[in-house]
Amino acid sequence: MQLPRVLVVDDEPAIHRFMAPALVANGYEALKAENGAEAIAMTASRRPEIVILDLGLPDMDGKEVIRRLRGWTDTPIVVLSARDRDAEKIEALDLGADDFVNKPFSMGELMARLRAALRHHARATVETPVLRLGPIEIDLPRHRVVRDGAEVKLTPKEFDLLAFLARHAGRVVTHRQILREVWGPAHEHDTQYLRVYVGQLRAKLEADPVNPKLIVTEPGVGYRAGE
Repeated sequence: MQLPRVLVVDDEPAIHRFMAPALVANGYEALKAENGAEAIAMTASRRPEIVILDLGLPDMDGKEVIRRLRGWTDTPIVVLSARDRDAEKIEALDLGADDFVNKPFSMGELMARLRAALRHHARATVETPVLRLGPIEIDLPRHRVVRDGAEVKLTPKEFDLLAFLARHAGRVVTHRQILREVWGPAHEHDTQYLRVYVGQLRAKLEADPVNPKLIVTEPGVGYRAGE
């Protein structure tokens, strides 16, 4: 049986020495690239199931690697970087990264993020008319939402927002991505507007809206729908 291939792109030898055995122990095949050009070539030739990408590469910025890869592949990309500024995260995610993990990092957290990105990718390749988000069932053709057997009444825009978040469950989506897709390009900067709608969804769907589990805030960046 072919193990899922994980391409680790980093110019630090210590990262590869640490990551390779950890990935193998978690049931993956570890591939290695030390710069952006190598990463692009190996993604084309070895077809990894997922890419772990550092942003500080010797030949090009990691964000340029994301931009080039997204020109021809939807392979999940998890950024692993010491750059922790919100602006860096937002740009990487807007370019098409699926998630962002800060260095130093917990291997347990990284493995959980990898699994979430792979699940999201598997769901995206086979679009289903009914999405599930925890105890929530979202019937796309009927515009119907059910929680624990009871229908929840949503406005059309609340439904569109929930469906978008559910399609990207487990993945961080930025404020700009959500606003552009749900409200249109003219509303890309209306973050306060978005917060109001997220609050309305939480009030209708969360068991405890003050401590949300279904729609989680990524401070300064956006939201992540739980699974």
